Amino acid sequence: MSKFVYADNAATTAVSQDVLHAMLPYFAERYGNPSSIYSVGRSAREGVDKARRQTADALGAKPEEIVFTSGGSESDNQAIRGAAAKCAAKGRHLITTAIEHHAVLHTMRALEKEGFTITYLRPEPDGTVLPETLEAAIRPDTTLVSIMYANNEIGTIQPIPAFVQICRARGILFHTDAVQAVGHVPIDAEQEGIDLLSLSAHKFHGPKGVGALYIRKGVRLPSLIEGGTQERGRRAGTENTPGIVGLGEALFRAAAGMEERMERVARLRDRLCDGLLAIPHTRLNGSRAHRLAGNLNISIDGIQAEGLLLLLDQNGICASAGSACATGAVQPSHVLTAIGLPEEAAHAALRLTLDDVNTDEDVDYIIETITRLVQHLRSLSPAWGPAQTTH
Repeated sequence: MSKFVYADNAATTAVSQDVLHAMLPYFAERYGNPSSIYSVGRSAREGVDKARRQTADALGAKPEEIVFTSGGSESDNQAIRGAAAKCAAKGRHLITTAIEHHAVLHTMRALEKEGFTITYLRPEPDGTVLPETLEAAIRPDTTLVSIMYANNEIGTIQPIPAFVQICRARGILFHTDAVQAVGHVPIDAEQEGIDLLSLSAHKFHGPKGVGALYIRKGVRLPSLIEGGTQERGRRAGTENTPGIVGLGEALFRAAAGMEERMERVARLRDRLCDGLLAIPHTRLNGSRAHRLAGNLNISIDGIQAEGLLLLLDQNGICASAGSACATGAVQPSHVLTAIGLPEEAAHAALRLTLDDVNTDEDVDYIIETITRLVQHLRSLSPAWGPAQTTH
């Protein structure tokens, strides 16, 4: 293997050296329990407090509105289950979309078994959910709407401010799974009127196993994890101090110079998109205009994505088929089928996600390698004739 290109940053990112450097003292020097009153405990508490301020500043929020969790899935669960339970006396109808991450979908399905009614909104072919689609689904007993900020598979960014305006006018809580968006899209939770927002550190060069939930001031949720009084009584358990410090530092650095960085990444993505769509019988999945800067999802007729991924790995390229969280599943991506792709095209979908660590040379190598491998795989397929290969 002469070259290595990591193009699966939507699955996870490498912890940056600056973030790692910020975390290291909290493993063996400032290792105290943040709830302890002696100096080493106070030192740990200072690290947690700084990270809370960094996280709040990056989201346009107040420090007391930030609750640290174990990651995006826990944040989604706490937001949805907490809001559903808190508002159950008012109504038991919740709204989400058919293209959410499984952390949201599975939580909603669990609530259905507990007597809640869930409406799953259908997106447009580019993955966008129209505000009028949401408005039409609202009922007198609707108490929560949960719609992701940007899709983890096809990168489509949703019109969140429009959704919030609709919900605010009707007194409905609005939650957004912003795990893919935070650190890559400017977000001002207070200005946008968001009630609840989930994020995860490992999507923006922070460590795995730590995330946060933004809870707008005035919104009160029951705890998901009972025990101690950590996080102002909203999430029990001794704080993961090194992870929290890493989250705060990573988000602080992601917010700095975000616009310039994402412009560069989008330019790389567009070059990659144009290069791969030059392969005959390929199509772009998701919105070309309203998508995450680093996200590219294409379907390549005549191949199975899993087989292509294995060959890409042998050539030093890391990518994924649809959602990394669904790798190994027999069923095609629920996101791709929800936007209308036939099963065959969904199984032929490849997701490549770039970041600011990628280069023009990386893009050239990906285009050259995929073009060559697709030609090879199609040549081996009895169902793929010579005319299809060249036209």
